Amino acid sequence: MPIYEYKCNECGQVFEELVSASSTESPKCADCKSPDTVKLLSACCKSASASSGSGSYAPPIEGCGPSGFS
Repeated sequence: MPIYEYKCNECGQVFEELVSASSTESPKCADCKSPDTVKLLSACCKSASASSGSGSYAPPIEGCGPSGFS
């Protein structure tokens, strides 16, 4: 299971969560327990998008986590 970074829209906390790739719900905030969280684009996905060359949008790489490809 990949580790994803999430940000809480309620308190601003950024946290990591081990999440099943088939999961459709974002986890609750690790700090305030709010369900209003969003998945962040990880560093390896940002660099993959930025290196697409044409300046066009490249979708995130599935299974890409904070420590690299999983």
